[in-house]
Amino acid sequence: MSYDTVSYDEVEPRAPGMHFLRTELGCENLGFTVLDAGEGWDGMEHDHAEDGQEEVYLLVDGSGVLTVEGDEIDLEPGEAVRVDADASRQLTFGEESTMVIAGAP
Repeated sequence: MSYDTVSYDEVEPRAPGMHFLRTELGCENLGFTVLDAGEGWDGMEHDHAEDGQEEVYLLVDGSGVLTVEGDEIDLEPGEAVRVDADASRQLTFGEESTMVIAGAP
């Protein structure tokens, strides 16, 4: 088959609110995650220096802060940010929000 489909809310979260869809979609090079963040959701600070994966964060609804290398970026719905693989990043949300995260080397 030349395509795969999945409904993210049918995928068991691997972390609170994080629906990782790479495996369910059969992606070989692309990571794809939908994040349903509750009020006060805090992500862990991390980077992807080892795997070379840059990421794009797109806020669908709500509001959040993406901290990249110490710079706080306030996000509103519809805004997207690309982050280099070796840059540290951390997400925080003060209200219920939905975000889509895509990454690839």
